[in-house]
Amino acid sequence: MARIYIFKRFERFWHWAQTVLVIFMLVSGFEIHGSYALFGWEKAANLHTTAAWALIGLWLFAIFWHFTTGEWKQYIPTTENIFGVMNYYSVGIFNGTPHPFRVTQLTKHNPLQRLAYLILKLFINPLIWVSGLAYLYYNELGAAKIASIKLGSIALAHTAGAFMMLAFVLGHLYLATTGQTPLAHIKAMITGWTHAHDESSH
Repeated sequence: MARIYIFKRFERFWHWAQTVLVIFMLVSGFEIHGSYALFGWEKAANLHTTAAWALIGLWLFAIFWHFTTGEWKQYIPTTENIFGVMNYYSVGIFNGTPHPFRVTQLTKHNPLQRLAYLILKLFINPLIWVSGLAYLYYNELGAAKIASIKLGSIALAHTAGAFMMLAFVLGHLYLATTGQTPLAHIKAMITGWTHAHDESSH
């Protein structure tokens, strides 16, 4: 089984830094909504805002990196063999059928991954980003007569985005265990190396 270097150093850093920040923001965000008490409301709100700025900075740099390296092409959606991949995850994975997608350095993500990441990057992330900033600067936007949307509607949009992100994280965690071994994909995201027949889970 040939080993190929698939995830570059920045990709691995970006992936794990984003993972930590997103999970922390989910934890602090649900505390802000009163789901439980962990840090205390005021501290949770301050930490949530700090983590949000760190995540925005990471996203901006990641966007710059993807476009300057050409890695953005990895996320262009395709319908090629998409039904085969869907059949694998719904049926084949449970009866030992080989994965129909073969990862390479030029095609790291299967058709379903590309679609999921496209939705994440073009819809869920912007929804969280825009609604979060609108909530944070609601008074300033109102004073400048820029925003006329009610604060409750903005908060609802932000919460909806958070639940979408949570669903994505849970799905991602599950799919990360569906490699040749439960830790194969996770090891690839740590070391950058994977086996040529393994399907990527980044």
